[in-house]
Amino acid sequence: MKSILALAAVLSLAISGGAFAQQTGESVREPVVVELFTSQGCSSCPPADALLKQLAQRSDVVALALHVDYWDYIGWKDIFASPAYSNRQKGYAQVGGRKMIYTPQMIVMGRQDISGVDGMGIADTIAGYQGEPRPVALDVRREGRELTLSLAPRVDLPDGPITIQIARYIPLQSVEITRGELAGHRIDYANIVNDLQQVALWDGQDATEITVAFEGAQPAAVLVQQGPFGPVLAAAHVN
Repeated sequence: MKSILALAAVLSLAISGGAFAQQTGESVREPVVVELFTSQGCSSCPPADALLKQLAQRSDVVALALHVDYWDYIGWKDIFASPAYSNRQKGYAQVGGRKMIYTPQMIVMGRQDISGVDGMGIADTIAGYQGEPRPVALDVRREGRELTLSLAPRVDLPDGPITIQIARYIPLQSVEITRGELAGHRIDYANIVNDLQQVALWDGQDATEITVAFEGAQPAAVLVQQGPFGPVLAAAHVN
């Protein structure tokens, strides 16, 4: 019962964060990126999936669910899972000096590792990043079947490639799970990444403008990141 009440309180915080920005009329230009590594084969993941669903409603958060495939062997194959997302999680672990990966795990701004069920920790971490200016100014414009990305450094950036990535995602899908640890459950999943592509590299030295193809109505997020698994330097929604 306590865990249910705690989750309810955290979800209330997640919703109120977005509501505050709307009520004050604040223009949210630099959202906080939260990546959830989850699996339909993980019995402890549904509370984290529910939390991400609430975070996905906030304009000041880029909430992305990346379903991993390493639990598929225990009786249920996650229909959204990709080895690419398992590799992304391993990449974060390697860069962060962690010896193991787990689900549910949230990575905030490519920098902080937090349990996906630590709702208060997630809320506090998001609040902390909201007050930080991003190292890169990012403007995204959609014109027809193209995106134009304008980037400019605000500080001296570390040497090394900066990756520009686009994550396309399914906003919401309900899945009935019939086998494995979650057999008999129907779970709503939000912002399910089904395509993550590196579209450009940038040296971070001078302002630049990049045009990339962007077709279809599926929403996306643009991530500007130090290396493939380093800190997120800027991000934006694309609807």
